[in-house]
Amino acid sequence: MKKLFFVASMMVLSLGAFAQHEVGTLTIQPKVGINIANMTDTDDASARIGFVAGGEFEYQATNFLSLSAGMLYSMQGVKGEESGTDLTIKTDYINVPIMANVYVAQGLAVKVGLQPGFNVYGKYKASHSGTSLSGDLSDLGIEPESFDFAIPVGLSYEYENFVFDARYNIGVTKAIDDSKHNVFQFTLGYKFAL
Repeated sequence: MKKLFFVASMMVLSLGAFAQHEVGTLTIQPKVGINIANMTDTDDASARIGFVAGGEFEYQATNFLSLSAGMLYSMQGVKGEESGTDLTIKTDYINVPIMANVYVAQGLAVKVGLQPGFNVYGKYKASHSGTSLSGDLSDLGIEPESFDFAIPVGLSYEYENFVFDARYNIGVTKAIDDSKHNVFQFTLGYKFAL
């Protein structure tokens, strides 16, 4: 039992070496990347590849824990096919991820948080036999919810202030009818000390 306590104590004490920035520091990180977005309860649907960009503030609370909050423009939605017509649903959001970042190794953080989102764009594009049509989702009788809520989980790796971040945003609220967003998100950012 003493050995187990000793090993656990050493692991906790060693966490102090994992933080990238000093305790009490604040950084800002502009970032850009891609989304691979899909929706639940959509038969024969495929992912919509979209753009994500924005920034995050991060506060180094302890040697191994930081808290971050940001604002990201996120292209989401889904692609599908029905009766020979290819249809792309485009729902874009301003997302506000609020994350806890636990550094488990030098530069490597496990992330989990909450993410409210606000719909700012709702369009569709349909193509059938070489003919293309696009317009507002309301033209199809589709009304996306104005508010979205997700739980983001992921990993990030920081090297010389460059940060690669991989997240999976698990949709909690319904976005369109009974469907929820599920989004893989990959970004590259750069941290600036404030």
